[in-house]
Amino acid sequence: MQVKDVKGNSVNVPMMVITLITGVFITVLNQTILATAFPTLMKAFDISTATVQWLTTGFLMVNGIMIPVSAYLSTKFPTKWLYITAMSTFLLGTVIAFVANSFEMLLIGRLVQALGVGVTMPLLQNIMLTIFPPAQRGRAMGLSGIAIGVAPAIGPTLSGWVIDNSGWRTLFGMIIPIAVLVIIMSFFFMKSVLPNTNPKIDIISLIESTLGFGSLLYGLSEVGNKGWGDPIVLIAIALGIVVIALFGYRQLHLETPFLEVRVFKNGTFTLSTILGSIANMAMVGAEMVIPMYLQIIHGKSALESGLTLLPGALMMGLMSPITGTMFDRIGAKRLAQLGLFFLTVATIPYAFVTASTPSIYITVLYAVRMFGVSMVMMPVTTNGMNALSTDMIRHGTAVNNTVRQVATSMTTAILVSVLTNVTNQTKPASSLLKSDPLAYKNSFFNATLNGYHAAFWFAVGFSLLGWLLTFFLRSNKKSQVKIDIEGGKKA
Repeated sequence: MQVKDVKGNSVNVPMMVITLITGVFITVLNQTILATAFPTLMKAFDISTATVQWLTTGFLMVNGIMIPVSAYLSTKFPTKWLYITAMSTFLLGTVIAFVANSFEMLLIGRLVQALGVGVTMPLLQNIMLTIFPPAQRGRAMGLSGIAIGVAPAIGPTLSGWVIDNSGWRTLFGMIIPIAVLVIIMSFFFMKSVLPNTNPKIDIISLIESTLGFGSLLYGLSEVGNKGWGDPIVLIAIALGIVVIALFGYRQLHLETPFLEVRVFKNGTFTLSTILGSIANMAMVGAEMVIPMYLQIIHGKSALESGLTLLPGALMMGLMSPITGTMFDRIGAKRLAQLGLFFLTVATIPYAFVTASTPSIYITVLYAVRMFGVSMVMMPVTTNGMNALSTDMIRHGTAVNNTVRQVATSMTTAILVSVLTNVTNQTKPASSLLKSDPLAYKNSFFNATLNGYHAAFWFAVGFSLLGWLLTFFLRSNKKSQVKIDIEGGKKA
């Protein structure tokens, strides 16, 4: 395949793709790499659980804020230098975190990291969708899925192993040489393949985007700590929703929008974005709840619970390129239907787990779920992008990633809320602790199990909803691409 950059120079596609995927893999990995390191960091810096959570909360907030901005940046600046700048920013944040001697310095490092991640992830998808023709985009996005899907999945396992065998600084130190290598490779193999214009940034839109998405993501991420009734949570979520609505209204009335929300006028893109978000919600939700169940109910260590998820992560990595190639041949509908069917069926048994459920049973079910996710996430994302005209792809990518980020944060908040509320509603009265401590312990244990069952039933619910929605996807691949691209051009 012969690809040229915007200046007409030849592009070494394999090396450019390797450079992109490697860079995005190590940046996206940081979304979950601290998953099992919190107790160690709490002890190292003498901080509370609520404080240490900011290392993830702050990271996801800044990441979510930067994703909408990425569409503007990719239009304004040459692809090569934008990617190098984003990776250099990520490297700077990683070095700050590695040498941090206080919690504040570590948090600053994480926030700087997130600035880079918010650009690299959508930029990877934009480039892959640009340099590959529609007939090969499934395979290309399948390769992207190795970075975007697998990296967060192996984060907890890698974190547990590193913490058990080394210090927390190694989590950042091991990434530094890889990031340096990627930056060096970028100077040789990255090319400016996305056409640039000279758009003027709408400051009001930038402020609304930052305040709206930042406030919403903050409110949702704090639900697990503070609960839905907390005034700060309610105010943050309400403020976020109002400002995002104002942001969307403004974009519809700007001649050159900061973020082109008109992509939602394309039904195929909208449905594909919803299905991709549901698949990601199912993946991230399980990655949070299953380790908690294994550690609290089974008494396993962080590393042991992380290892339980590893086969599923490997399954995702193995299947992403395969399902991408299958998409190029048969389209998204049958893949999404089968994938969400596997996802739903493999989630139902989790709603009946007990303290004696074998770990291998949990592992196999999780691997089946990830097999299903691999058949949905990147194929439907590609399906949605194929429905847009070339000039709308960068906006579609930013919108798709933003919706997925918000939906995943919302799902995490709801799952924690369901788990906590059901546990509290069914736990024994405190008076039983004095009269019969053993009975209290058994009843509280059962109440905790009830909480996990309820959380898993919720996961079954939105997985089933996703499966039903797949029946509204177009079934004929060729006519689908033709009609939807025309629709994208109209948008």
